[in-house]
Amino acid sequence: MVAERKDENTVNSVVLTAPYSSEGDTTVDYSTPNICTRLFSLLKNVRPGSDVTRLQVCLCQTIVFSNMAIEPNELAGHGSKLPPTFNVPKSLLQCNGESIYCMNQDMLGKCAEGNSPLERMIRVVAWSISTVRPAHPDAAPLNPILGETHHVSRGTLNVLLEQVSHHPPVTALHATDEASKVELVWCQNFLPKFQGTGIETEVHSKRKLYLLETGECYQMNFPNLMIKLFPVPGCDWAGNVKIKCKETGLEAELCYKPNSLFSFGSNKRSIKGKIIESSSSKVLYEVSGHWDRTVTIKDTTNGKVKVIYDASQVIFGLRAPTLKNEEEVSPSESATVWADVCRAIITKDWDKAREAKTKIEQKERELVKTRNANGEMWSAKHFNTSYSKKNGWDCSPKSKYVSPAPIIYSA
Repeated sequence: MVAERKDENTVNSVVLTAPYSSEGDTTVDYSTPNICTRLFSLLKNVRPGSDVTRLQVCLCQTIVFSNMAIEPNELAGHGSKLPPTFNVPKSLLQCNGESIYCMNQDMLGKCAEGNSPLERMIRVVAWSISTVRPAHPDAAPLNPILGETHHVSRGTLNVLLEQVSHHPPVTALHATDEASKVELVWCQNFLPKFQGTGIETEVHSKRKLYLLETGECYQMNFPNLMIKLFPVPGCDWAGNVKIKCKETGLEAELCYKPNSLFSFGSNKRSIKGKIIESSSSKVLYEVSGHWDRTVTIKDTTNGKVKVIYDASQVIFGLRAPTLKNEEEVSPSESATVWADVCRAIITKDWDKAREAKTKIEQKERELVKTRNANGEMWSAKHFNTSYSKKNGWDCSPKSKYVSPAPIIYSA
């Protein structure tokens, strides 16, 4: 979808595209150019004076970061950004937001509807799984600029994200639903590490889900992104996730299993875990299944099994958000910042895409130079941020509630 807004002096536009959906969903087409076109665009991006002996490293970086859904900030250390032939028409900020508001069911609101602490924990586990989406294997979202925002509403749920740091890239999110009395706050950044046959991208994510009616806070993290280069290239989520609620004395441990060596077998995208009583370490439920298909829990007291998550019902056939009030769209909105780039990617006009992307990146470099020259410190508009070697990054929202957004998502 492309929505345009005009005034006396300029033409602004908002480009909104369908989110990542469950695998096999044909409603989303993020096809990329053939390898020759993409390699040519990479070579075309090398500036005069670049050290071409490092080109092999550049190509490896390109393959890795495309699969990571994250752009390298600098290509070969010469300031050359990843060309748009390697990008999907949306920002990483939008992808993060989509995992919260793009669902066919209100998984987040249902967390507050549980009649008991145990039932609410089960629903929180299901919601947490629903935020894990299949990684795109061929292209990366655009790297958000400093201060970029993404503001979308889904019914009474209002979601706001802001890129609060660029080096390193750190994203903050705040979502509130006054009807369901739910609040979500998270702070997230990535740390890639080479592991011999691939890259493990540690996702340093601090997520807090508040159920305001019951006074409960569920703290959790997120699985890591595994990029396999050999023997079969691919990428997927793997690692341990812990969900803990001090108020109820319950916690959950989830293990996202990495794919087998050749990505075959029933282990692909499998998940195992348990829901525990913290004080006694007693296992109340066993969790099993596949996070991109169905996940079940088994009651350890009677052996009864029930489905708590079905990806085909939650993240299949997702549509693009729509523009409700174009006059209220912020200039820092992702869908506005990258509008020209995304439109060119959609139409596969790679020269225009490169020109538009370069313009944005050059403007950001000039802003950094100006701030440095004036001795100015940049600060986030919507979040308070802090960093320490011991605790990493922390973010807290400046406002109690997120306001309704000019962009809406309807299931």
